[in-house]
Amino acid sequence: MAFSEETVQAVWGKGRIVTGHSADQWRQDECGAWMGREFYENRDTPFGWEIGRIVPTGADDLSNLRPLQWKNHADEIDGRLKCYVTAVGSDNVDSSL
Repeated sequence: MAFSEETVQAVWGKGRIVTGHSADQWRQDECGAWMGREFYENRDTPFGWEIGRIVPTGADDLSNLRPLQWKNHADEIDGRLKCYVTAVGSDNVDSSL
């Protein structure tokens, strides 16, 4: 489903702000993986991110949406995160490889 730019920005705002990094450009997801604002829906970069549902069968209300690094979003099962992608310093590390 395509989300409006307003919804995308509101979900981005739910990402973790990291001191020393521009909150407009960089945030972390619930697993600690880095996401770049400009990389929304871009799976060609480790910093790409997507919008995931907290309750998979729930509505697309803002309260049920969260920003996730794209691989963490792709690997979630029944709303549970596996957190294969986390951060070490300013890099994302994929433990599934």
